[in-house]
Amino acid sequence: MTTFTVNGRSHALALDPRTTLLDALRDHLNLTGTKKGCDHGQCGACTVLVNGVRVNSCLCLAAMHDGDEITTIEGLGSPDRLNALQAAFVEKDGYQCGYCTPGQIMSATALFEELKAGHPSYVSEGLDGATMSDAEIAERMSGNLCRCSAYPLIREAIAMAAEAEE
Repeated sequence: MTTFTVNGRSHALALDPRTTLLDALRDHLNLTGTKKGCDHGQCGACTVLVNGVRVNSCLCLAAMHDGDEITTIEGLGSPDRLNALQAAFVEKDGYQCGYCTPGQIMSATALFEELKAGHPSYVSEGLDGATMSDAEIAERMSGNLCRCSAYPLIREAIAMAAEAEE
C-alpha cells in the first residue's frame, strides 16, 4: 500500500510496484491535468511538486513517494478561481495548444519558490541568490518544452505573475 497526500487529500493505493507517479495520478486518482508527454523526463509535461520541489512524475515510481505531499495542477486553482500563474497564462496567451501548460505552470510555481529561497541557477550572477529576469526564467524553465514554441509568451506570463506576487 502506498499512501501520499495529493492536493491536500490523503490517498492509500494498492499499486503494482512498477507504477510511475504519473500513472498513479492519471490512472488511479483520475487527475488528468498532469500530461504524459515523452515518458522519458525530457519534455516536462508531467511536472508536479513533491514536497514543494518539482519532479518529472514519469521518472519516479509512486512507491518512492510514500508519505509525501504532492501538488498537481488541479491543486493550484480552479476554473472559477485561477491562481496568479494560471491567470497570467490566460492573459498572455501562454498556453497555445495547452498540452504543456500544466507542466509549465507547475515548473514556474517551483521557480518562484527557488528564487524566494535564494537558490542560484547557471545564469545567476553569484551564488548568493538570484533575481527575476528573463534569463533566469528561461534557464529555470529549460526542462519544459513547448511544441507550439510559445516560449516568449510563457516567459511574459511568468514575469507578469511574479510582479503580481510582489
